[in-house]
Amino acid sequence: MLRTASLRLIASVTLAVVATAAHAQAEIQMWHSMTGALGDKVGELATKFNASQKDYKVVPVFKGSYPESMTAAIAAFRAGNAPHILQVFEVGTATMMAAKGAVKPVYQLMKDADEPFDSKAYLPAVAGYYTDSKGNMLSFPFNSSSVAFYINKDAFKKAGIDASKVPKTWKEFVATAEKLKASGHACPYTTSWPSWLHIENFSAWHNVPIGTLENGIGGLDTQFQINSPLHVRHITMLGDMSKKGTFTYAGRTTQGDSKFYSGECAMFTGSTSAIANIKRNAKFDWSINLIPYHDDVKGAPQNTIIGGASLWVMGGKTNNAYKGVAKYFAFLSRPEVQMDWHTSTGYVPITLAAAEMTKKSGFYEKNPGMDLATRSLNNKAATANSKGLRFGNFVQGREVIEEELEGVFAGKKDAKTALDEAVKRGNEILRKFQAANKQ
Repeated sequence: MLRTASLRLIASVTLAVVATAAHAQAEIQMWHSMTGALGDKVGELATKFNASQKDYKVVPVFKGSYPESMTAAIAAFRAGNAPHILQVFEVGTATMMAAKGAVKPVYQLMKDADEPFDSKAYLPAVAGYYTDSKGNMLSFPFNSSSVAFYINKDAFKKAGIDASKVPKTWKEFVATAEKLKASGHACPYTTSWPSWLHIENFSAWHNVPIGTLENGIGGLDTQFQINSPLHVRHITMLGDMSKKGTFTYAGRTTQGDSKFYSGECAMFTGSTSAIANIKRNAKFDWSINLIPYHDDVKGAPQNTIIGGASLWVMGGKTNNAYKGVAKYFAFLSRPEVQMDWHTSTGYVPITLAAAEMTKKSGFYEKNPGMDLATRSLNNKAATANSKGLRFGNFVQGREVIEEELEGVFAGKKDAKTALDEAVKRGNEILRKFQAANKQ
């Protein structure tokens, strides 16, 4: 009798374990680099997806800055415990593309998982950045932004400057910065992402190359060209502003954002994705505008290029986990999800359907400037100089550029010397990447 009861108990426990296992959610680890309001939104997206179905659970994990997260993921892959999804900023694209075997291409992921997927549904200016020469989308274009110029309208008014007449040219910009300084504003201007703003997008906006072979898109045998007379003139201008105290250098990534939304700096150039934290923190009236241009450059302004990041799927995972990742990407592609992401963060809507839905909703009429990223990316048809860039090991290449720019901002180097050195050191990095990834 006792033996029969024990057998029944064992059978009952076994069935319970099997049932629990059958309904357990497969965990999808996603490493990202977003903080503040943007990090909160990443968590919100995962929560909504997790509640929408019972088979998978996306777990976002903040892993530090973009370079830190990418370095951690490479180490984790070698150790056999990489995340399923890794957010990689746009300058890491060439490195990830070359990491064959370490990543699973998105087009292949969606096909294997039998999830509906049409690469033509995504904005060409965004998707093209993450697509190979055969038209295959390799990573998922999650958070794409572009550059923007923000002003503190209250600070302008206090300095006696008409806040409705935002500087359109760099000449007007310098004059405005000097007026703000004269009015007693300690920090007239700062920027985030100096290389992205003042080298990469500056080049596209003025239709001059960053490097040969269509900014590296045409092949690995590319070389930097950021020491042209126009580049030297622009960086000299920033160096002079720094000496006069009308430009405050904040750091290599997003450090300039808080200097603006705290009210410390009156003018700010940064990503359109800064909108989320400016909305949350700024206690003053502000506006978002197109970045200035040098009006003596023929054809300027051209168009800007994207920033932000895409989601790469790491290799070596189970088919079930890949099905979960594919379902999450399908969820993120829904028009209503993308519209919410775009209107909350300032990132562009990644699909044409989401862009159209946002336009029809009347959101832009109620929120002037929120379409700025899309407008600047499409200001003119992209040229070979303005369609983007793809330099190998550009994470390190950009660090070299930033280091040389810092020499100018600190008054230790003139712009010509610094940019010549950036080209020389950057090209050495390109040659090493070329040697390691022969086509």
